[in-house]
Amino acid sequence: MSRPQPIRVFLVDDQELVRAGFEMLLSATPDLLVVGSAGDGQAALDALRRPEHRADVVLMDIRLPGIDGVETTRQLLATADPPRVVMLTTFDSDDLLVAALRAGACGYLVKDAGPTELLAAIRAAAAGESPVSPRLVRRLIDSFVLVTPAMPSEDRPAVAPSTLARLTAREREILAAIGLGLTNAEIAVRLHVAESTVKTHVGSVLRKLELRDRVQAVILAQTLESADGSPAPG
Repeated sequence: MSRPQPIRVFLVDDQELVRAGFEMLLSATPDLLVVGSAGDGQAALDALRRPEHRADVVLMDIRLPGIDGVETTRQLLATADPPRVVMLTTFDSDDLLVAALRAGACGYLVKDAGPTELLAAIRAAAAGESPVSPRLVRRLIDSFVLVTPAMPSEDRPAVAPSTLARLTAREREILAAIGLGLTNAEIAVRLHVAESTVKTHVGSVLRKLELRDRVQAVILAQTLESADGSPAPG
């Protein structure tokens, strides 16, 4: 039986030591392969055009010299068959977090995240999920929903009560768990079901609520919790 192909990862960060640290960690992980790195947005765009640097997932620092991580992500996702982009951020980047969400980044990770969280985020992104660091969920909600009421309507997940009623009890549990920033694997453990079952439910939730991606589901779940004051299931 042949081994599955490793997840190809490209690193973008203006700090050489950060790139070296990430590369050392990822290179020691059998299912991941670092295919290149860059210290600024333009260099990343140039490198990712080359076949040898084709990536499944790009770890993108949100703050870069020249073209920042948001604009680099926007341009990268406009190309044919683009990689998934996980944005690396610090807690002082609320304004850029909102911009990154609009640009199409699939996930958000605190830059000083531990190895386990980093590896899980890369795998989740490669699997089509939208990993969001639990430490960033509330920041995303506060900056994206509460502080920016003038945001274009297509970027703000607004769901009527009648639409929410379409969800089954299990799908509501799934939505609440997504709001906590949990991955499919973590939800499966929490709800004692198979991960494939969780993936099916997540797809159903997104389809029924007409949400663009998992990040919008996170925002919606947190908004609903803030509105009715009911805690997510523990």
